[in-house]
Amino acid sequence: MLETTLSSLDGLPPFLAYFAVAIVLVLVFIGLYTWITPHSEMDLIRANNPAAALAFGGALIGFALPLSSAITHSLSLLDCAIWGAVALVVQVLTFTVLRFSIKQLPERIHNGEIATGILSAATAVAVGLINAACMSY
Repeated sequence: MLETTLSSLDGLPPFLAYFAVAIVLVLVFIGLYTWITPHSEMDLIRANNPAAALAFGGALIGFALPLSSAITHSLSLLDCAIWGAVALVVQVLTFTVLRFSIKQLPERIHNGEIATGILSAATAVAVGLINAACMSY
């Protein structure tokens, strides 16, 4: 039993490496996403703006889904980082396309329009699911 337990701990270094890469990618995503949006998500969330929390939460989930797929299907840590970066670009582009599709999207989120926040979140999650499915190489 002790041998089995010790053997299972052999996976700890790869786990920590993949987890660290994932956290770095999430932080880069948060930085880039909040940079491209004209409103400050964190300030709006601190001010109890539900539309901002929904939109930002959806974007995070929409990024985490394909990142999870990249971790699962990657051949190496570098492969994971590359496909995680692809997921990041797709999610940022999703907001950009949505911004041009919905008139005054940032202003509507800033004003707390919950329907806009829900649509933004749902779009981000839907694209994230499709993105994740496409990474099952």
